[in-house]
Amino acid sequence: MNIARHIALVDELCFRPFVAEHSAWEGGESGPGYHLAVLESSHGDCGTRASTVEQFEKYRDALYEPLAARWGEKPPWNGQTTLLRTAQEEIPEPWTSLSQRVRVAYVWEAEGTGRWVAVAVADRDQADDVKLIAVTTETDPP
Repeated sequence: MNIARHIALVDELCFRPFVAEHSAWEGGESGPGYHLAVLESSHGDCGTRASTVEQFEKYRDALYEPLAARWGEKPPWNGQTTLLRTAQEEIPEPWTSLSQRVRVAYVWEAEGTGRWVAVAVADRDQADDVKLIAVTTETDPP
């Protein structure tokens, strides 16, 4: 994992213009008001899913350190709670789809950009690869 490269991509996503329609790009996807970048992926070649998730959680925590130094210490965002809330209320994107992909994320308001940044491990879909992802959005977290 290259922390400097991942931080540089998060910085880029904080200023990249948003698109009007959902689109995919190499290493991620974008939609109205958000960008999602895959920082690391298991590419189906993991030994055991549990060990891969554990390793990617270490990567997520390693990214937390420089981002928390920049934007402050934050408690984890609970994807499960947000996912449960979608049954009773309308949760805006990208938070709904994020809660379907991740259990826990670190979330900051990226000062001076008007955007929020989330870093998480996407491991909810057992049929999909485990991914370390970063999301930037103009939509406040629920």
